[in-house]
Amino acid sequence: MPITPEQQAQIDEQRANPSPTLRAVSEGMEQHLYKAHEVLDHGLVRVIDYMGDDSAITQAARVSYGRGTKSVSNDEGLIRYLMRHWHSTPFEMCEIKLHVKLPVFVARQWIRHRTANVNEYSARYSILDREFYIPAPEHLAAQSTVNNQGRGQVLEGDEAARVLDLLREDAMRAYDHYEQMLSQEGQQGLARELARMNLPANVYTQWYWKVDLHNLFHFLRLRADAHAQYEIRAYAEVICNIVRDWVPHAYAAFEDYRLGAVQLSAKGVEVLKRRLAGETVTQENSGMSKGEWREFEAVWG
Repeated sequence: MPITPEQQAQIDEQRANPSPTLRAVSEGMEQHLYKAHEVLDHGLVRVIDYMGDDSAITQAARVSYGRGTKSVSNDEGLIRYLMRHWHSTPFEMCEIKLHVKLPVFVARQWIRHRTANVNEYSARYSILDREFYIPAPEHLAAQSTVNNQGRGQVLEGDEAARVLDLLREDAMRAYDHYEQMLSQEGQQGLARELARMNLPANVYTQWYWKVDLHNLFHFLRLRADAHAQYEIRAYAEVICNIVRDWVPHAYAAFEDYRLGAVQLSAKGVEVLKRRLAGETVTQENSGMSKGEWREFEAVWG
């Protein structure tokens, strides 16, 4: 379980004692507040706090852009206009603070999004729990033969069992040695800040992650994409469901113009025009590289 009975009791107590407020609230987000959404085998995503809703976006837009937006008569239409024309500032008026429990190797991908405020559990001061991410068999895959960053065929049978055994044995052995290196009765032991260096990248860490909606959408566009690594995508998909309830109009526009959209290069536009005119266009006469052509064909082929 990603949370202990004691942590669940704290969550239940927080949800049972709401405080009145004069600020705008999102009824959809209120249902998520403090709840732990499970991810992977031991991970979680939990909303700690948030600011703003769909109306905060349109309110900021009308202040920022003045009379130029008055022809857009409703909030949903204005939000779609802002998303369609890449106006980012109004979406920055909404913020969310998440508590995330995740494997270290996922955290190292995640932290590349440098537009958030992060405070991570410190293994210099505290001892990490004996919790490791071990992939489900359906997520064990060989290296892709066409994508240096991706996965290929799923491992099966004896090969899958061999890899899973290695992952479990190495993680447990590393943690055993971690415990043995720490100060114990009758031994001076090694400082926690040094002992942690022997832990594997699949050990779980935790952090608070606060980000505005514009930068959150950028994170989700990359990490909820089908080409993203499965493990970080699992977190992104949970966050997508939370954001959909928090700012439904903004999320619908994001889903339409970003998540479900396709960006065309100038060469791609030219190829489509040539095809619509009846011309047979191949990779050789398209002006595109093999990689670009493969991506183009995947959508338009």
